[in-house]
Amino acid sequence: MPTIKDIAREANVSVTTVSNVIHGKHSRVAQETVERIERIIAVNNYTPNLSARALVNKSSRIIGVINHLIQSQPISFLEDPFHGALLGGVERKLRERGYYMMIRTVANEEELFSLFRNWNLDGVILTGLFEDNFFARLIESGKPVVLLDSYVKNDRVFNIGLDDKRGGYIATQHLIDKGHRDIVFASPHIYKRGVIDERFKGYKAALRKNNIPFREENVYQQEITINEGIALGRILGSRTDITAVFATADILAAGIITGLAEKKKNVPRDISVVGFDNILLSRIVGTPLTTVCQDADEKGAIAAGVMIDCLEGKAPASRNIVLPVSLIERASVSYFNSGVS
Repeated sequence: MPTIKDIAREANVSVTTVSNVIHGKHSRVAQETVERIERIIAVNNYTPNLSARALVNKSSRIIGVINHLIQSQPISFLEDPFHGALLGGVERKLRERGYYMMIRTVANEEELFSLFRNWNLDGVILTGLFEDNFFARLIESGKPVVLLDSYVKNDRVFNIGLDDKRGGYIATQHLIDKGHRDIVFASPHIYKRGVIDERFKGYKAALRKNNIPFREENVYQQEITINEGIALGRILGSRTDITAVFATADILAAGIITGLAEKKKNVPRDISVVGFDNILLSRIVGTPLTTVCQDADEKGAIAAGVMIDCLEGKAPASRNIVLPVSLIERASVSYFNSGVS
């Protein structure tokens, strides 16, 4: 296996020059030289010695993507299709810029700091955090932090999120525009100042705008799994006073559609359903799903890019990036005619 000295000798440059190219410090090297060194590296399939680099630079170029596990949460981080797409975007951007990804689930602060003690992570990306003791200990670590889908406000972290309230609003308004008034809100547990809370606010805002009374009995909270969704679909299939469902995740919506079918309820003829995320599943489920679209892959790539810019001393344009949402219309929603003239 070639060494950095071998690359320098073949390129007729110093080891320092090769090192600058490997570390992306191209401003110190002529472009022609950069291209020559990169060609030689590619031809020789050279891989930098990360252990040696970490010892010299105190940098591992490893970014931790950490899932803070809620103890009651029955689904694995990696089993969730949305997070799978998100991780794909993170890994792609890290790979493009010469960094590596470590995925880890931790249950509490002790596991978090055990991770930090055993691995020299350059920074961490986390999803769905709240301003609690876990977050406070995370900040104490001094690691660069990028939060995804979190409404924590702190000038020591970067936030990459979504216009969740608008997402909840446009999903509900779409159903109202189709003639629906008795609309179920189905979601994971609603925590104050969280993503689902914002989508819930959007749902209620659409009802208010159209003078539709909010009904507490139309709110269902459970875990986001196919089985939980199927069970909820069966429950909703037994109700005769609802005509539509807004589910805050496509995987939950898909389960609901299956459960409704088990109760002999057709989507959208009997009950219309709108999801959220626009994951692959939304396009291949039995009835293609109308859904609020977000680009999970791009969100992950943006988070990774912000982290790398921070580590390399390039100030990101903003500490809080809010990505847009839009509605994708498919076959799971139809017009409801109450028969009242």
